Amino acid sequence: MQKARLNSLLKSPEDTADLAAQLASVLQPGDTILLSGDIGAGKTHLARNLIQNCLGYLEDVPSPTFTLVQTYDGPQCEIWHSDLYRLSSPEEVIELGLIDAFEDSICLVEWPDRLEELLPKHALSIELSMTEETGHRNFKAEWSHAKWNDKLKGIKFD
Repeated sequence: MQKARLNSLLKSPEDTADLAAQLASVLQPGDTILLSGDIGAGKTHLARNLIQNCLGYLEDVPSPTFTLVQTYDGPQCEIWHSDLYRLSSPEEVIELGLIDAFEDSICLVEWPDRLEELLPKHALSIELSMTEETGHRNFKAEWSHAKWNDKLKGIKFD
């Protein structure tokens, strides 16, 4: 399948939280979301809201910047939230167990460029970038696996 794309403007942190809630409602075991963007672009904010919506309750969701991976027991499967910023090689990713988690967990990966050739082909890639307007973020999603067509068809942006 050719790559598909979806672009939008998120005008507030609340828009990002709403998007996260919508995404959480369609995620299943084996789904991976790759989160790219500069520091401060909103990757962790999106991931935090997505995890809380997957869990169905407000859980403390710290950034995994220093722990590299945080896992949560979700109702369907484990939810893995990883931040690969401090890693320098794909071999370090293998040691974390993340590659195995791609198969049967919901995985959110910040700084996915560190995966290099280990990038899962079935993943949804999301890039967030800051705009000149305070609080606004450009949202770009890209995927090549057909499963995301149906999952994203009902996503609404304000």
